[in-house]
Amino acid sequence: MHPRIAVIGCGQWGQNHVRTLAEIGALVAVADRNVERAETFAERHGVAAMEPDEATASPDIDALVLALPASAHGPTARAAFAVGKDVLIEKPISLDVADAELTAAVARKAGRILMVGHVLRFHPVFQKLVATVAEGRIGTVRHIVANRMGLGRFLGMDVVWDLAPHDLSLILKMAGSMPLAVQAMRRTVLSDATDVADIVMEFAGGLKAEVHASRISPYRDRRFSVIGTEGMLVFDDLAPEGEKLGLYGHKVWRDGEVFSFENAPVTYLPVSPGLPLDRELRHFIDCIVHRRQPETGPEEAVETVRILNAASPLG
Repeated sequence: MHPRIAVIGCGQWGQNHVRTLAEIGALVAVADRNVERAETFAERHGVAAMEPDEATASPDIDALVLALPASAHGPTARAAFAVGKDVLIEKPISLDVADAELTAAVARKAGRILMVGHVLRFHPVFQKLVATVAEGRIGTVRHIVANRMGLGRFLGMDVVWDLAPHDLSLILKMAGSMPLAVQAMRRTVLSDATDVADIVMEFAGGLKAEVHASRISPYRDRRFSVIGTEGMLVFDDLAPEGEKLGLYGHKVWRDGEVFSFENAPVTYLPVSPGLPLDRELRHFIDCIVHRRQPETGPEEAVETVRILNAASPLG
């Protein structure tokens, strides 16, 4: 039997949580400051419509999914932990490092599950990429490059906070540790905030990673590239099915003072099908039932906010 889950926030992404949890059979209520919106989704899925505070306090709800403005995530989650609920918070967990740390601390003290919705971590292509690296097929990982570029999404926050969290989560998973140093270059071009940003990170062992984010690019790019000593992997989210994960056997080597390289044709790796949001929510449910720490838990959530603030301080 599934835990009883309510979604608070029925905006663009919250609606996806509502629909997916209903398909899984775990949705029991929806809540939104806009009562009519909550009632519309509640009627559509045959569940209760509630005020956000009512859903947080209800003893008939085991867990919450929060898809709210980031400033409301911390207070709502902490109120839920206080009454024994587990919580999945959409990224980012907060806009403030101290607030994120407080939310994580309250969850630990209450013994509750705190998961953050970095949905690309549950993409079957990314998970296949992680497994392929673990098999040693590209040797030692030395560099990671994430491109997230396109036109639009002027949502009242700069491009760092809007687009970079996706790839920061992927990089932290690949690195297996927190960065030793973070540098950023930001450019305001066509709006009143950062439109283009480059974030560079250094990790223990010499691993380096960079994120290129733009909301004024004339073309879309959603590539995540991992460069190793024996080859390279590219996760291209815009590529056709069957070509989303490419293995390149390119090599670079040194002979005395001379560097040489060798190109190799791409091999597209097979990937099992699956919808990232469905996989993410089923993982949340599994963590609730078996009291397991989630793949995207509090430590990473706080570190992501820390990197975002280092790259683009707010206030």
